Amino acid sequence: MNIYQHFRPEEREFIDQVLSWKDYVESSYSPKLTDFLDPREQHILKVLIGEHGSVKVQLFGGISNSERKRALIMPDYLVPTEEEFQINLFEIDYPIKFVSIEHPQVLGSLMSLGLKRGKFGDILIKDGRIQFFIAVEISDYIKINLESIGRASIRLKDVALEEAVTTDELWMEQDITVSSLRLDTIISGIHHISRQKSQLFIQQGLIKVNWTTIENHSFECAEGDLLSARGYGRVKILSIEGRTKKDKWRIVAGKQK
Repeated sequence: MNIYQHFRPEEREFIDQVLSWKDYVESSYSPKLTDFLDPREQHILKVLIGEHGSVKVQLFGGISNSERKRALIMPDYLVPTEEEFQINLFEIDYPIKFVSIEHPQVLGSLMSLGLKRGKFGDILIKDGRIQFFIAVEISDYIKINLESIGRASIRLKDVALEEAVTTDELWMEQDITVSSLRLDTIISGIHHISRQKSQLFIQQGLIKVNWTTIENHSFECAEGDLLSARGYGRVKILSIEGRTKKDKWRIVAGKQK
């Protein structure tokens, strides 16, 4: 059976990676811990590992409703603890009265240290408090090297995972029917705008799928994708329910309030 036909061509490398992790766990009887994965990668991983083999997968990102999570792929008899996911939480100490720091600045500063996006998880911001989850193996490196964000000098404080701030990220579920799973059709259906307008947004580089700008109208969306349209907020494709009698696709999407 050709596994690849169920996924996108550009996901092939990740699929090969997952299959090699699975082989490693099966042959060594040892668990394998991944970097932080985005929702689409988590979906692919769960599909490939399956639920009834000798290998299972568990996901954790620091808090129960994390978006980005590390996966522990392991023999089915193991029961992991949270510590085994090797996640630290840092809080940013900065002169809150004089500067404001936003999500893209935190992300940009971390990336500018030469880190892969997979080494850190969600960035939490609430009432001026800013925290982010990080892989234990690079925590010391971050502490030494992250000294400023934007124009603000900062310090990092270690915080227990239980002290993570709760962000008011609410997702409103909605059912939509669309004629295809193309990006322009989905953007148009979810945000109630014309196809022409959604195509214009795509051309202008205003649409991201899983944090990557996509400029191809006919890009096929899939379950687990996170879509963001500048000015319209973020949407998750929670599930693709199949086709209606009129041969349209029924989709359950979560729209960020």
